[in-house]
Amino acid sequence: MSKFTVSRRGLLSAGVAASAASLASSVFAQEKKSSLVPDKWDLTTEVLVVGSGGAGLAAAVSAAQAGAKVTVIEKLAFIGGNTMISSGYFNAVDPERQKKQGIEDSIEKHIEQTLAGGDGRADPELVRILCSNALGSLHWLESMGLKFRPDVMQVYGALWPRSHLATEPKGTGFIRVLSTKAKELGVDIMTNTKLVKIIREQFDEGRALGVMAERQGKPFYIRATKGIVLAAGGFAANPRLRAIHDPRMLTLTTTNNQACSTGEVMLAANEAGAYLMGLDYIQCNPGCPPGHTSRQALHLDVSRYVFVDKRGKRFVAEDARRDVLRDAILNLPEKFGYAIVDNDGFNSYNQVVRDDAMKGLKTGDAFKADTLDDLAKQMGVPADQLKKTIADYNAMVDQKKDPDFGKAERNLSHKIEKAPYWAALSSMAVHHTMGGVRIDKETRVLDRQGKVIEGLYAAGEVTGGIHGTNRLGGNAIADIFTFGRIAGNSAANQKKKPNFDLLK
Repeated sequence: MSKFTVSRRGLLSAGVAASAASLASSVFAQEKKSSLVPDKWDLTTEVLVVGSGGAGLAAAVSAAQAGAKVTVIEKLAFIGGNTMISSGYFNAVDPERQKKQGIEDSIEKHIEQTLAGGDGRADPELVRILCSNALGSLHWLESMGLKFRPDVMQVYGALWPRSHLATEPKGTGFIRVLSTKAKELGVDIMTNTKLVKIIREQFDEGRALGVMAERQGKPFYIRATKGIVLAAGGFAANPRLRAIHDPRMLTLTTTNNQACSTGEVMLAANEAGAYLMGLDYIQCNPGCPPGHTSRQALHLDVSRYVFVDKRGKRFVAEDARRDVLRDAILNLPEKFGYAIVDNDGFNSYNQVVRDDAMKGLKTGDAFKADTLDDLAKQMGVPADQLKKTIADYNAMVDQKKDPDFGKAERNLSHKIEKAPYWAALSSMAVHHTMGGVRIDKETRVLDRQGKVIEGLYAAGEVTGGIHGTNRLGGNAIADIFTFGRIAGNSAANQKKKPNFDLLK
């Protein structure tokens, strides 16, 4: 069997037009066993990080703290990646914060829910590392000056109230503290620099030596003497690649994904011999419907909102798994619903969410009314049915029981009863791609035979195997910082075992 015959989840990236020609030329190059090593490198560093989002900056800071000379390349003109525009919810078992709210939790429960939420398809060892070290990663960020709200909540699709939120809007705080620390440590960040190829000693054999990048329209060769960390995110913004693995994803918009999230770094890793897994595990969240202009996020706190369809009826438990919520909306005839909150629920959200809702009033993506009758009229749903749905839901809150869809008792805590009432269009948009490069517990990239590619590491959404079929809400932020830290430390020290003491 040819080395280029891989499983569906190992990706024959030839399904993407941009990668088809690349793979064809790669096969030819592989047959010749030619070396891509340049005669001269334009830049030499010790640790090279590809991507400047949360995972990349965490890796850069961690590697620099370990004493390495670090260079980061970013294909955009600015840093931050998807982390900058994320909702920013960070899952971590935190006895101190959770106890104050009467929340019972444990690392074992977090592990169990992460594995079960991903249908047992995640790597148990990676899940244990994630859940056991998430709080240490949160404290690491706090040590750099990042502040979190004192309350803990259950974000959309999280399955348990262990989601922490920074006081700064979205992911801006994460990027601010990490970029400041990176600068203090002498990390060199090169924007407008796009990875093209990963260079190994032979075409797809031997140690990863460096990369060929594109800078100012010209090839730029960077040598990494200790290691390369791939942290460039997933492929949520690549409709054709999404559609290969789930045809429903072809025409959907995206949520908080930069337009650059097209997966070319993942494909370059595959071309260099890395094994790709789980590419058909694609997550959606409520987003901007096709033809509309603004995304609304009134759904974030599962205890604050209800979902209704065009007929004014609830159709799903609001605290369900994200794949369940995805399919519930995509199975509606209209393929969209509405998230409804009352005034208390609206005011519980941060200023960014409220500002987006105010903009949505002008674009027809959000609605506000002093009565449910008026709200129903604006939404175009039957008023009598909407009022009945809200009345029934409020009774469920009183009874702490949802006989219709089984919403958890702990999330039946807030009625929809205080005017003004708010509603927002909720269509499905691509949110996160759970598949990518296979790694081991040291974040070392593995090839198609399960062997380590020396000198090559990966962290964040570019990897696969951590979330299984369905990522819990709030686990991505915990993932990028925990494994980003490990990747940076592993690359800097080239250790056979990760230094988990640094995560405590």
